Amino acid sequence: MVVKENMGHATKRLVPKSAVDLYYTLKYAPGRLNSRRQYRQAVADKYGIEIGGPSLLFKTVLPLYSSVGKLDGVNFATDTVWEGRIAAGDAFNYYHRKSGRQYISEATDLSEIESGRYDFLLSSNCLEHVANPIKALAEWKRVIKDGGVLILVLPNKGSNFDHRRPFTQFEHLLDDFAKDVGEDDLTHLDEILTLHDLAMDPPAGDLEHFRQRSLKNFENRTLHHHVFDRQLIEQTLNHVGFQITDLTTTHTDFFALATKNREPGPVSE
Repeated sequence: MVVKENMGHATKRLVPKSAVDLYYTLKYAPGRLNSRRQYRQAVADKYGIEIGGPSLLFKTVLPLYSSVGKLDGVNFATDTVWEGRIAAGDAFNYYHRKSGRQYISEATDLSEIESGRYDFLLSSNCLEHVANPIKALAEWKRVIKDGGVLILVLPNKGSNFDHRRPFTQFEHLLDDFAKDVGEDDLTHLDEILTLHDLAMDPPAGDLEHFRQRSLKNFENRTLHHHVFDRQLIEQTLNHVGFQITDLTTTHTDFFALATKNREPGPVSE
């Protein structure tokens, strides 16, 4: 099935790979980020990496793929809900004929990649799926050059199935980091099963299907462990050692553009 997307006067065709892909295509197709120019300038003709991509958002609301010089990708497994079957190697196809290296790795462990390799790092609607966000961000920061850029997109709960859940407290993220919480963590499962709005999450199915899927989260990574707001984003990025240059709120998402500080952050080694 082909979904047509209206982007100003231009029309662009996207081909959803799955029901989940179709859902996010429809979610992101209507709008664009007003401040996209400074985001595009941050990645233009540079070498970066994306965690959890490729993302429809970077083709629609914030179209960056056409501007980057080169882009590699990281995903946690060779078979995912979003991408289907993928393989490590030169197989990260992110935009038309543009491709880079595909890594199969946890977002919290990029040990295959040397420090300071990339000019920028992209992540869209991924960090909320990570059980230990501070550990992940510290690792993402490590692989970016000094003065390099992080472009982070996180969902705004007011427009999605998390709208009944409370925002996560920064102290909770600090505690997860101190305890070295792993990606098999299900601490928030009871809260999620109680407050998740299934009517706003068609791919989740009914409550029993959602519960069974959630119990296998280490395999599928569909749960949102944490719920972010502007304050939590600011606290977390500042703590890890990023300087925020833009933080934009839209109906669906938070967009953060941040620079890696040259001084070591409090969680760097």
